[in-house]
Amino acid sequence: MDNKVKRRLFGTDGIRGTANTAPMTPEMALKLGQAAGLLFTRGNHRHRVIIGKDTRLSGYMLEPALTAGFISAGMNVTLAGPLPTPAIAMLTRSLRLDLGVVISASHNPFEDNGIKLFGPDGNKLSDETEQEIEALMAQDLSDRLAPPAKLGRASRLVDAAGRYIEAAKSSLPRGLRLDGLRIVLDCAHGAAYKVAPAALYELGAEVIPLGVSPDGFNINRDAGSTAPRQLCEAVLEHGADLGIALDGDADRVILADEQGEIIDGDQILGLIARDMHAQGRLAGGGIVATVMSNLGLERFVAGLGLRLHRTKVGDRYVAEAMRELGINLGGEQSGHVILSDFATTGDGLVAALQVLAVLVRSGKRASEACRVFAPLPQLLRNVRYAGASPLGLPHIKTAIAAAEERLGSTGRVLIRPSGTEPLIRVMAEGEDSGLINEIVGGLCETIAQATEHAA
Repeated sequence: MDNKVKRRLFGTDGIRGTANTAPMTPEMALKLGQAAGLLFTRGNHRHRVIIGKDTRLSGYMLEPALTAGFISAGMNVTLAGPLPTPAIAMLTRSLRLDLGVVISASHNPFEDNGIKLFGPDGNKLSDETEQEIEALMAQDLSDRLAPPAKLGRASRLVDAAGRYIEAAKSSLPRGLRLDGLRIVLDCAHGAAYKVAPAALYELGAEVIPLGVSPDGFNINRDAGSTAPRQLCEAVLEHGADLGIALDGDADRVILADEQGEIIDGDQILGLIARDMHAQGRLAGGGIVATVMSNLGLERFVAGLGLRLHRTKVGDRYVAEAMRELGINLGGEQSGHVILSDFATTGDGLVAALQVLAVLVRSGKRASEACRVFAPLPQLLRNVRYAGASPLGLPHIKTAIAAAEERLGSTGRVLIRPSGTEPLIRVMAEGEDSGLINEIVGGLCETIAQATEHAA
């Protein structure tokens, strides 16, 4: 396989787009099921795949199309229904399946949907494997599909939710309970709307649920980790100890302390890192984060005698670096937190439980315990462009180098193209907020002018 083949379908987190519009069509899902089924048919045993989804209306369209594709490739299909992405990753591994599939567009609105795949080890597929699948999808596979006697079957896993609830609960130290804690939980009308409230309730918490009435259209609408205002208001209204906001597929989490103030993924990472390090449970001498994580987190981790390793944006790349470096904690500022002792991908519920464990053991309020470092001023703006990316132009490179020189060791500049849209993301952070505003504004103007001239 030529690794230089450009991927057209797969992005940073599977395939994603507007439902019933290319590429997010039933025809594509059928072809994907056939191609992935053929690629992961290795050996003489009866091969099996599990399919989970979130609560979008279009899941009813894509699920049967994928099922038909896998069955025509000779794979047995296990249907799990609406379940968090980390639950499907966990079940793929624990049931010894050949493949796991999640139908979800994560934090996107209901009009979008997506498909992401997990290998037998519960990890997201590599870029190279996705390229192989995409190459197969471009071929005529009719001669390679299963004969009538070798077609797969479909069945439903009736205890899927219970299996995940028990796995999440087991991530807490033995004997630790949440009795006496009042928790507001916003499930974004998404995949965790049943399992997350059940897990917290079974652990003894008083749960005030939000976003647990999915109707196919309201996933992530003014709810969940990308719209936490109602979470913060509910925490104050109910006098809660903590607010937890998941996104549509529950692989990310944002928290609110008892004062209704947001706690982002960087603070969560820092808190868990310090706790695990103090207990001797942090492996690899550090943590993994992306280029977007705040410089304040990097300095905080260094103060613990640890190292922060950065990757490009995407929790898949964080997970890959964790495996390569032997590290068991990583994540993103957006709320993806990967604790590889318990999960192979971001798991919002498991991450929230680790924070709750710290609160229970310390007896501290969330506002005191969960703000482990002062974030440096950070500013991110987007510049839209048409045609080729302007980042290769000599005067753009010169402007970026000059900005980096102005900041020196007191901050950093990050310029990168979006992986999903024709946007240049311009970010800078440092100790002087005025200087950061000036640098980001200047770079955005320079890039925008270059784009106008190119047009």
